[in-house]
Amino acid sequence: MNIPASNHPRVVIVGGGFAGLQLAKSLVGQSVQVVLLDQHNYHAFQPLFYQVATAGLEPGSIAYPFRKIFSASRQVYFRMGRVERIDLIAKKITADIGELTFDYVVIATGATTNFFGNKNMERLAMPMKSVSEALNIRSLMLQNLEKALLTNDPNDKDSLMGIVIVGGGPTGVELAGAIAELKRDILPKDYPDLDMRVMDIHLIDSNARVLKEFDEKSSAVAMEELLKMGVDLRLNERVTDYDGKVISCQSGEVLPAAMVIWAAGVKANIPSGVPDAAMSGGRIAVNAFNQLPDFPSAFAIGDVAVMVNEDYPRGHPMVAQPAIQQGKLLSKNLIALLQGRTMSPFIYKNLGSMATIGRNKAVVEFPRFKMKGWWAWCLWLFVHVFQLIGFRNKLIVMVSWAQNYLRHARDLRLIIRPFKQSS
Repeated sequence: MNIPASNHPRVVIVGGGFAGLQLAKSLVGQSVQVVLLDQHNYHAFQPLFYQVATAGLEPGSIAYPFRKIFSASRQVYFRMGRVERIDLIAKKITADIGELTFDYVVIATGATTNFFGNKNMERLAMPMKSVSEALNIRSLMLQNLEKALLTNDPNDKDSLMGIVIVGGGPTGVELAGAIAELKRDILPKDYPDLDMRVMDIHLIDSNARVLKEFDEKSSAVAMEELLKMGVDLRLNERVTDYDGKVISCQSGEVLPAAMVIWAAGVKANIPSGVPDAAMSGGRIAVNAFNQLPDFPSAFAIGDVAVMVNEDYPRGHPMVAQPAIQQGKLLSKNLIALLQGRTMSPFIYKNLGSMATIGRNKAVVEFPRFKMKGWWAWCLWLFVHVFQLIGFRNKLIVMVSWAQNYLRHARDLRLIIRPFKQSS
C-alpha cells in the first residue's frame, strides 16, 4: 500500500463512517501513524441519503473527500480499497490494493442492509446504504413515471406508479413523507398527463406503530401526519415475497409496486478473518473499552461492535451518536494504552432522537423533553446542517433547503445514470 515506515505505532482504521472518521480526526497530532482504509474516497452523511433519493439534495452536498479532511496532517494516510481479510494474530490486513501490517487495528466497517434471508427482496428491492443506492432510487422512481406515461394497461400503470417502503423507522418515515410531498407538490407539474391519484405510497412495518424506538406520543404524531399526507400505513404486517411488479404480504394482500424501498433492518458488516468466537448476535463483541477481549491490539467501534452492559443488554443502538462517541473515547484510550495508563470505559450519553416527517413536521426527543411540529423541524434542520463536513456543503444544503421551501420545488429530478435491475 506504499505506507512509509514510522517510529510511531501504526493504527489502521478500517472504515470511514461516523466512527472511523471521528477516531481518525481525534488522533491527528498524536504520536501515532494513522492509516484509514475505505472503499470510497469520501465520507457520506448517511442521515440525508433519503434527500438525495427524493431529489432534494445533490449527492456532492452530503459527501466530503477524506483527503481534503486530512490534507493538513502528515501522519494520517488514506488508501481507497476494499479490505478482504484481517489477520488478528499476524497483525496483517489484506485488501484488494495490497497488504499492510499494523500495531493496532480498529474495525469500523459499519452496517449493511439486512434482508432477513428473503432472496427475492435482496435481488429486487432497493436498499439505501450508500450514495449510489440513493441515486438508484431517484433514477428508478423517475424512470417508472416515464414508463407509466407510455402504457395504456391500467395494471402496469398501477404497478409503475406504486411505491412500497418496508420499515417504519426514521428512514422509512422520512422517505414516505418526502415522496408524499413530491406527489403532492412536484410531480403533478412534471407529469400533467398522469393521474397522480393512481400513485400509491405504502409504508409497511411489522410493529403496531412507526418509530417504535420513540415515545408513543411522538409515534402517534408521525402516523397522523403521514396519513394526512396520503401515505398508506400497513402496520402489524410483513412482506413475504416480491416479483418486481407486485409485493405479497403475510396477510394475503398483494400490492402493485414496481419499486420497493427496503428500510427494514441492518446487520453488521463483518470483515473476513474475525473469528466466530469474537462474535455475539451478528456483531463483534467488545469489552467496555471497545477492545476484542482475546485480541488486545484489536478494537471495534460503531455499528459493527456490540458492547453488552446492564443498560444496553443488546448493545447500543446502531445509529450515529454511539459511533461518534466511541470514536472520540477510543482515541484517548489508545494514547493511554501507549503511555501505560489505564483506559476509560465507554459510557453512552444519549443525546436524543429526531425524525422529520415533511415540511414543517418533525418529532424530536431529548432525555428531558420532547418537541413536535415547526420548532422540532427547525431544530432537525439545524442539527443536520451543523453535522455536515465542510463550509461549502453546509452552505449548499442551506440554500437548497431554502429554495425548496420557498418555491415548493426540487430541481434535481434528473436521470443521469439510468438504473438497470440486475438479473
